[in-house]
Amino acid sequence: MRVLTALQAAAALAVAVRLARGRDRLPPLAVARDRPPAPARLTPPRVSVVIPARDEEARLGPCLSALLADPDVAEIVVVDDESRDGTARLAAELGAKVIAGAPPPEGWVGKQWALKQGVEAAGGDVVVTLDADTRPAPGLIGALTAALGEYDLVSVGPRFVCEGVAEQALHASFLATLVYRFGPIGPSAPPAPHRTMANGQCTAFRRTAMLDARGFARVRGHMSDDVALARTLASDGWSVGFLEAGGLLEVDMHDSAAGVWREWGRSLSLRDVTAPGRQAADLAVVWLTAALPVLRLVSGRPTRLDLALLTVRLLLAGVLRGSYTRPGPGVLLSPLLDPLAALRLTQATLRPVRGWRGRTYPATTTASHLGQVATGGWPDPTIMSPGRATTVTRSRPDPTATRPGRVTTGGSSAPPDRSAAR
Repeated sequence: MRVLTALQAAAALAVAVRLARGRDRLPPLAVARDRPPAPARLTPPRVSVVIPARDEEARLGPCLSALLADPDVAEIVVVDDESRDGTARLAAELGAKVIAGAPPPEGWVGKQWALKQGVEAAGGDVVVTLDADTRPAPGLIGALTAALGEYDLVSVGPRFVCEGVAEQALHASFLATLVYRFGPIGPSAPPAPHRTMANGQCTAFRRTAMLDARGFARVRGHMSDDVALARTLASDGWSVGFLEAGGLLEVDMHDSAAGVWREWGRSLSLRDVTAPGRQAADLAVVWLTAALPVLRLVSGRPTRLDLALLTVRLLLAGVLRGSYTRPGPGVLLSPLLDPLAALRLTQATLRPVRGWRGRTYPATTTASHLGQVATGGWPDPTIMSPGRATTVTRSRPDPTATRPGRVTTGGSSAPPDRSAAR
C-alpha cells in the first residue's frame, strides 16, 4: 500500500508540473486584424489547401464550401484516396481540383500516401492540410500562414462537435488523458522532440521545405502519422508549433460514443511513436491520477490524495468545456469515465489496430517505428529511378545559415526560410 501511495504521489507531481504549464501558454491562433500591410515588394504567399479524402462524401461539403469562400485560398486539392462513394464527384462539382489517388505502395499508410500526392500536385508556396471533417472559419488560412513567420510546421487544436452526454463525456475523458500526459496545448517553451505533439487534422508548412525533407515518406508506415511527422521534423531542427485555434476551426469527428471509443481510442495511445518505457510511464500516470481516484471513490475508500486529484480533475473538466462547440453536462461528468479511458489506452497499447476504412496494414514493431522517426527511416522506393540507387540522409539544420533570407543548396533539408511567409 505504501508503494502504491508513493507511486501515486510521484504521478500526481508529474501531472501538477504539466498542468502548471497552462499558466504560461501561447495565445490562441487568431485573425490578425491589426496586422500592418506587407511591403509592396513582398508578394503574399500562394496557399494551397490539400485534403486527403477516402469515402468522405457525407462530410466533405461543409469543409469545401468554407474554403471556396476564403480569399486567402488560391487552390483546393482533394486527393480521392480510392473512395467507394461519391467523394470525387462532389469535390469536382464544388470546384476543387481532384487528384485520383494511386493505391498506396507497400509500406505506406493511405493518408500519408494521399498527402504526399497532394503536396506534390499543389502549386502554392504554403500548403495547409485539412481533414474532410474539419469546419474552417474565415481567417483560419490567413492566420496559419502568418504563424509560419514563427514556425516551420504549425498544427492546431480545434473545437469539437460532440452531441449527446455519453459521446461528450467519453471524448472529454480521452482528451484529459492527453493533457495529463503532455500538458496543455500551446506550450510557451518547445518540448523535447520525442514529446512534441501535433494534430494532423490541420497543419501548415512551406511546400518546398516539406518536399525537400521527404516528411511524409519518412513516416509512411505510422498510424500516428501527425505526431510522427512533428517529432521527426523537430529532431531535424524544425520549429514546430502546436497552437489552440478553437475560434477558427471546428471538427465533427464522430457521431456516437461507440465511434469515439473505436476510432479515437485506437490512436490515442501513440504507441508507434513512443518508447516502451515512456509508454508505461504515461499509462501509469493516467491510471494512478485519473482512474484510481474514481475507483476508490466508487468503493467508498478515497484517500486525501485521491480527493485532491478528483478536485484537480473537476477543475480540468471546467477548462475543457472551451474545447467543445456546445459543451453540455457530459464534459463535467467525464471524470467518472476516466477508468474506461485508462482501460482503452491500455488496450490500444497492448493490441494496436493497424486498419482504417477497409484497409489493413502489416504489423510493425514499435522499435522499428521509433527508429524510423529518430533516423529518417528507410529509403523511399517511390522516388527511386529504375537502375539508380538513391541515398537520402537525415536532414539537419544548417548551423552556418542565418534568417531571414537564408539560401540552401544541394540536397539538405534544413529548417526552411520563414521570410516568405512574413
